[in-house]
Amino acid sequence: MSSNAEANLAAPPPENCPGTSSEQAGKGSACAGCPNQTICATAPKGPDPDVAEITKRLSTVKHKILILSGKGGVGKSTFSAQLSFALSKKENQIGLMDIDICGPSIPRLLGLEGSQIHQSNLGWSPVYVEDNLGVMSVGFMLNDPNDAVIWRGAKKNGLIKQFLRDVDWGDLDYLIVDTPPGTSDEHLSIVQYLKEAKVDGAVIVTTPQEVSLMDVRKEVNFCRKVGVPIIGIVENMSGFVCPNCKNETKIFPPTTGGALKMCQDMDLHFLGAIPLDPRIARACDEGRFYMDEFPDSEATKQFNKVIDGILERVNTEKKGQD
Repeated sequence: MSSNAEANLAAPPPENCPGTSSEQAGKGSACAGCPNQTICATAPKGPDPDVAEITKRLSTVKHKILILSGKGGVGKSTFSAQLSFALSKKENQIGLMDIDICGPSIPRLLGLEGSQIHQSNLGWSPVYVEDNLGVMSVGFMLNDPNDAVIWRGAKKNGLIKQFLRDVDWGDLDYLIVDTPPGTSDEHLSIVQYLKEAKVDGAVIVTTPQEVSLMDVRKEVNFCRKVGVPIIGIVENMSGFVCPNCKNETKIFPPTTGGALKMCQDMDLHFLGAIPLDPRIARACDEGRFYMDEFPDSEATKQFNKVIDGILERVNTEKKGQD
């Protein structure tokens, strides 16, 4: 079980760590020079009692899926929003939790800018797009969407814990968690807080070029180190298909073979490739569901292929556990 110290670590524990909740935490010779030394030495020892509360709160959530990216700007939040829209159209109960604390774009992507969080006797209430699609984001707490969120790790971790522990998510088929790029405080926190509640896995979004793939490899290694299953890789912005002549142009050339080659090299599942379409950007800016408006587009066909692949892998894995 996660400890109080683990919730606020400055970096992942090294291999020779004596244990962040042990009596030697922050005091042993192996701790010398570790960026977590002061945190471990001063934090209360023992399991974090909030983890049990989170597990109880999320006991009515069937599936929990993390959406990750190594690099920013690859369309991860766009994918999270469109995935949530699509799953809700399949008559599922969906929750979308935005833990990109410093860059909360989910309210804009779902047409919810200006909405506010309300509280009931059951806890914080998500903001609803539809009756079966609820959203939680720090963006709902800002007086102005242009306000900067300038928080250190401990405050970010505290808000993520509140989103999990204090939000009345109700009965959900899927909780989609949109994360910031990279492998930072937010990622460590969500993994540790959901350790007992169990994460089904992560979907990692990339673009075809090597500058994105090199950071995705780090994300893959992060998942393997912390024990998060990888559902698969999505290659976004994978070429541009002209809506008139249907010819495809590679805007971002896959100089090292793209996501498919990386999946083959790293023994990962390739979920599919979604092409560029300017109408996706417009739909997101206006908070609309792209796939509903352009059902015959190539991007919608590929979105559906990717989503079907996610559902198949998540539900197959669940049956295996049962």
